[in-house]
Amino acid sequence: MLYCLAGVLPVARGEVRFEGRALGELDDEALSALRRERFGFVFQYGELLPELTVEENAALPLRLAGQRKAEALAVAGEVLSRLGLSGLRQRRPSQVSGGQSQRIAVARALVHQPTVVFADEPTGSLDSANSTTVLDEFLSLARSQGTAVLLVTHDAQVASRADSQYTMHDGALSALDRESK
Repeated sequence: MLYCLAGVLPVARGEVRFEGRALGELDDEALSALRRERFGFVFQYGELLPELTVEENAALPLRLAGQRKAEALAVAGEVLSRLGLSGLRQRRPSQVSGGQSQRIAVARALVHQPTVVFADEPTGSLDSANSTTVLDEFLSLARSQGTAVLLVTHDAQVASRADSQYTMHDGALSALDRESK
C-alpha cells in the first residue's frame, strides 16, 4: 500500500492523487522528482548505505536534489543533533546500534523537509525502549516541520500515537472509531 501511495508501484484499481495530480499520469522522471523532493521514506530495517558515513546517509536526499556537499552535511548534522546523534556523524552504519540506525533513517527521511514521510514498520525491529525513543523523536521532528507521516504498523502502541488510524483487512481500509478505543 505504501509503495502505491508513494508512486513506486502502480495501483490495480482507482488512482492515487497528490496535490491534485494523479500519480498514474506522471512519467518516470516526474514520479522520481516527486519522491525525491516531496516524500521521505523510513523502512523497518533502516536500509542505510554501508559505504557512507552516518552524516552522508542522512544528507543523501539533499545531495540527490543537487545541494552542495558541505551545505547538505551541515543540514544533516543539525537534524542528527536534534535526534541525539551528533557524536556519530563519522561512523559507518555497521558501527551504530539498531535504535541509532533507525534514528539515522528518520534523519534521512526528514532532512529535506518533505511533505509526507512513508514509514513501514519503523520501530518493528527495535526493543520497546528504543521503539519509544525512535517514535518520540520521529513524530516530534516531523510535527515541528509540518510533515505528515503515513505509518504502517502491527504494534497497537505505535498506532495509538497517530492522529488518525485505519485498519486493513483483506485489502480493504476502514477507519477506526476513536470512541471505541
